[in-house]
Amino acid sequence: MARSAAFALAALILYPAAMLLPVIEIEQMGHTHGATIWSGVVDLLAEGSILVALIVLLCSIVIPLVKILATFLICSGELFLHGRHRAMTYRILEWIGRWGMVDVLLVALLVAVVKLGSWLRVHPGPGAAAFAGVVVLSLLASAVFDPEDIWQEEESR
Repeated sequence: MARSAAFALAALILYPAAMLLPVIEIEQMGHTHGATIWSGVVDLLAEGSILVALIVLLCSIVIPLVKILATFLICSGELFLHGRHRAMTYRILEWIGRWGMVDVLLVALLVAVVKLGSWLRVHPGPGAAAFAGVVVLSLLASAVFDPEDIWQEEESR
C-alpha cells in the first residue's frame, strides 16, 4: 500500500503541471501558440462542440484526478478513510476507472493535427511530458495496489 500511495502522491504532485503547461505547441507563420488541456476544452466549447468538450473535460481532467486522489486516500490507511469507507471508495474507483481514458485526449490531438495538415507545425509541449508522467505514475499506483490489503487490514483489527 505504501508504494501505491507514493506513486499516487507523485502523480498528484505532477498533475498541476500536466494541466497548466502546454501539451502541444502550434507554430503557424512564425507565431507559436501553446495549448493546454484546459484551453482545448475552452476552445471546443467556444466552437460549439459542447459534447466533445464535456467528454474531454471528464475523461482527461476530472476522472483521472478523482482516480489518483481516491487511490491515494485508499492507500493512506486509516489516516483519511476508515476501513468500510476505503472499501466503498475502492468500488467507486473500479467503476469510474472505465471512464477515465487518456485516448480521448490523444484522439482529439490527432484529429487536430490531421485537420490542420500542412498549414502549421505541431510539436509536443512540456505539458505532454508531465501528462505522460501522471499517466505512468497512475498506472504504477494501480499496478502495485492490492485491494485485498483493504480487507486484510480490517480483519486484523
